[in-house]
Amino acid sequence: MNSWPDEVDPTGQDVRRLTDELRAGHTVARNARGEWVLLGYREVAEAARDAVTFSSAVSRFLQIPNALDGEEHAEARRVLDRYFEPDALEPFEATFRQVARTLVGQLPARIDAVADFGAVFAVRAQSAWLGWSADLEEPLLQWMRDNHAATRSGEGKRMVVVAEEFDAIIASVLAPRRVAPGDDVTSALMSDGWKGRAFTDEELVSILRNWTGGDLGSIALCVGVIVSRLATDAALQGRLRSGVSDAELDAVIDEVLRIDDPFITNRRRTTCPVHVAGVDIAEGQVVKLNWTSANRDESVFGTDRFDPVGHAAANLVYGTGPHVCPGRPLATMELRIAVQELLAVTSAIYPDEAGHEREVFPVGGFRSVHVRLQR
Repeated sequence: MNSWPDEVDPTGQDVRRLTDELRAGHTVARNARGEWVLLGYREVAEAARDAVTFSSAVSRFLQIPNALDGEEHAEARRVLDRYFEPDALEPFEATFRQVARTLVGQLPARIDAVADFGAVFAVRAQSAWLGWSADLEEPLLQWMRDNHAATRSGEGKRMVVVAEEFDAIIASVLAPRRVAPGDDVTSALMSDGWKGRAFTDEELVSILRNWTGGDLGSIALCVGVIVSRLATDAALQGRLRSGVSDAELDAVIDEVLRIDDPFITNRRRTTCPVHVAGVDIAEGQVVKLNWTSANRDESVFGTDRFDPVGHAAANLVYGTGPHVCPGRPLATMELRIAVQELLAVTSAIYPDEAGHEREVFPVGGFRSVHVRLQR
């Protein structure tokens, strides 16, 4: 008899509920596509930290630095991580704050925190960071909607079309800068490089796709999760309104996202036979690290225990190991500012009668979070 639940099909299911049920008896599962899914905290963390056994070279598409291994990955990170260092991000803090303040000031009393606030803020903040034109706002918002719809569908051809649409947006950003470079992050990246040469066009598209394509949707989903928690947790909302330090707010945000982690999985491929939680996995198998499940593992975090300080060291929202998310400092700054500015111009945030609608696999968080803003 198999020691794991075989051929689990998560399609259309709330990932939190599904993995909570599976994890009660198993820390490894196999999905309907024949991929191994690691559900337990220990299993996920150990695999993420063992980049030799669990290779990131899974996609057939170029992905820098996500799909690189070993020294090639380390070299790419040495170059690209510089853009996320405190000194590099500090000049953008005031800009992000003005973006959030202007947006919040224009919001009506009843909003969908994902579409009306999270998505718009994500596009405007990321565009400001990269030096992209405001004219791209609507194309990027539409792309986010199309991307989520394609992801939900699970249709490979549809997702390829959406990816090509985003690559075309990036190409439109690169073209004028080849003629007249600007004083912005995108132009700086275009003059940067690795392996003793400049980045190729294909590499630039891959890097910028990684920086924006994933982060835009992720920030929007994170904002939805955070606003949902604030609207339904009066005590926490009151605590944050009473005045907390940036560090305390960052810890609260990370804990909220741990409990309802919208970053569901990353893929790996085994480079040799491996034994995980009593299960033998052969060489060359696709393994999914389920961050949403690992971040809710009761053996590490207890059941429904909200502890920003106590859980900080174990929190896996941004991953762990050599592939830990390089954009964490940027995301942390953006989310902190979004929450601060929303709280600054409201006296209360309440759930709206329209309610919340959860996303379903392969997307996490909420599809919509309807709230009322009291000025």
